[in-house]
Amino acid sequence: MQLAFGLVTLGGFLLWQSLACSKPKHPTSVPSPPKAPRYTSWILGDTADVPTTTQSGLLLAGGSTDQDDAMRWFLQRANGGDVLIIRASGADGYNKYLFSDLGEKVNSVETILIDSRAVANNPDVARKIRNAEALFIAGGDQANYVNFWKDTPVMDALNFLLNEKRVTVGGTSAGCGILSGLYFDALNGTVDSPETLANPYNPKVSLQRGNFLKAPFLGNALADMHFSERSRPGRLVGFLARATKDWGLTNLRGIGVDEKTAFVVDETGAAQVLGQGSVLLLETLAPPNRCETGKPLDWLGTDGKALRASLLGPGETWSLKTWAGNAKIEKWSVEKGKLFRLPW
Repeated sequence: MQLAFGLVTLGGFLLWQSLACSKPKHPTSVPSPPKAPRYTSWILGDTADVPTTTQSGLLLAGGSTDQDDAMRWFLQRANGGDVLIIRASGADGYNKYLFSDLGEKVNSVETILIDSRAVANNPDVARKIRNAEALFIAGGDQANYVNFWKDTPVMDALNFLLNEKRVTVGGTSAGCGILSGLYFDALNGTVDSPETLANPYNPKVSLQRGNFLKAPFLGNALADMHFSERSRPGRLVGFLARATKDWGLTNLRGIGVDEKTAFVVDETGAAQVLGQGSVLLLETLAPPNRCETGKPLDWLGTDGKALRASLLGPGETWSLKTWAGNAKIEKWSVEKGKLFRLPW
C-alpha cells in the first residue's frame, strides 16, 4: 500500500511538472479596450440632460464684445434646455454670462475645451454636442477648429444639430468664420486685404468648401469677421474671386460682420443685424477678368458691376433665402488690385 501511494504521488508530481514545462514562454494576453481621452469642461446648472422643443437658427458674430440682445435671442431659442459652448482654447468665460447674467432661464450652460483630435474623437464629447438645445462656437483660431474638429465625431455631431435636430448654432470671430460652406481655414496664417488683392494666390489665401459645417442658407456663402475694424472688404472680395476661379462657382455670397455686431437668422432665413456695427452682404455677378498667381486681381464686370454690395445697419433686416432686403446698395469692382466702391 505504501508503495502504491508513493507511485501515485510520484506520478502526480511528474504530470504536474510536465504541464508546467509545457506552458508557453510568452503567453498571449488580451489588451484592455482603450480609454477615451480625458477632456476639460465646466458646467453651471443641472448636469442631467433636459430635452426641450427648440427653434433652429444661426448667429454670426463679428468678434470683440458679445451683444446682449443677440445672446438673449440665442438663449430663448433653446427653450430652457441645455446650452453648450465649444472652443479650442480659453476657459469658461461664457458660463456665468449665459447662465445667469442675461436673465434667460436655461437648464445648464457647459463649456467643453476640444483642443485636440483625440478629444474630438471622444464619444462622450460628441454625445454632449448632440444633446445640446443650443450651441455656440467661441472665438480663437479657425485653423485649430479645422485641424482638431474636421472629419471627426465632433463635426458629425455639429452637422446633426444644424440639419437634423435643428437647433440654433452660433459662433463669434473664428467660430463665425467656420460656419459658412466656403471658408478661410487660416492654415497658413492670416492674410489682409492688400495681400489678397495684390495676389489672390498668396499662399496664405487658403480656402476650402463643402467639407466641414453645413449650415442652412450658407452653402454658397463665405463669412468673414472683424470686418470694418480690420479693413477686410478687399480680403473678402479676393476670397470670392478665388472661389469663382478655382471651383467654377457663380452667384457666390459673402457676409462680412463687424465687431460688437451679430447677424441672427431664423429658421426661414429671415435675418437681422443686432449690435453696434454693420453687416456687409456681397453677391458675385461676373467671373474675374484676371485672377492669377503673382498678379493683382482684375474684376471689372459690366459697368463696374462685378459684385453687388448691400450694407445693413443695426436693426435692419435681410432674407438669406431670397438674398434681398432693404439695404444701401453699391457696385464693386477691382482693377489692378484696387477695390472700387460706387453707388449702384
